[in-house]
Amino acid sequence: MQSDNPTAAILVIGDEILSGRTREGNAHHLAKLLSATGFDLREIRVVADDQDQIVAAIRALDSSLGGACGLLFTSGGIGPTHDDITADAVAAAHGTTIEINAQARALLQARCDRMGTELTPNRLRMARIPVGATLIDNAVSAAPGFSIGNTHVMAGVPEVFRGMVDWLIPRLAPGRPMLSQSVEVLRGESDVAEDLKAVAAEYPDLALGSYPFHRPSGFGTNLVVRGLDAERVASAMAEVKRRLAL
Repeated sequence: MQSDNPTAAILVIGDEILSGRTREGNAHHLAKLLSATGFDLREIRVVADDQDQIVAAIRALDSSLGGACGLLFTSGGIGPTHDDITADAVAAAHGTTIEINAQARALLQARCDRMGTELTPNRLRMARIPVGATLIDNAVSAAPGFSIGNTHVMAGVPEVFRGMVDWLIPRLAPGRPMLSQSVEVLRGESDVAEDLKAVAAEYPDLALGSYPFHRPSGFGTNLVVRGLDAERVASAMAEVKRRLAL
């Protein structure tokens, strides 16, 4: 399916994801939101807490650096510990330096003052921002994310990540939301494959998919039609149902 919507990629950063210690949910959350707001997600990539890997992934995915996707959203690695190296890697990828950002420091100091705590060197690490970046608001814990080029860098903690996403997405230029219709049939995927293929050929501007399931009561297939035009989606789904006598 061809789309004029802006393209996007998600880069998840963290050894804890690759080791299986932490269940990743940020990419799933953002993927649904991007589809609903008019962004064409092309890739989700997971890398370790390794600066060379992070730099290479950013350069491969951020179009402002010659990468394959228009926008790049990252999750993880901007906390207060030694292995939080995302900010350094982003600075390296974009050919800039990193420094304590005055606005970010003020936000962290204000939170520490409210909490009656000290702005320690470890906490201050979260104010290290690549030169030239703009901040992404963090209403949960104050430590900001940031944007530079087409890379948008956000925290890995799910609550904080979602807050940053909710602040950021309305400030971007979206395309048209992806629309979908689905129908469940109590037939195997192979039994509906030919009919689905025929409808897909009639509607090359849409995406048609089949997703088998198995339950204690039996098996079947979910058939999904996705596209940007509501009438075309509805027409294709009607043709699917006609062919399958639903």
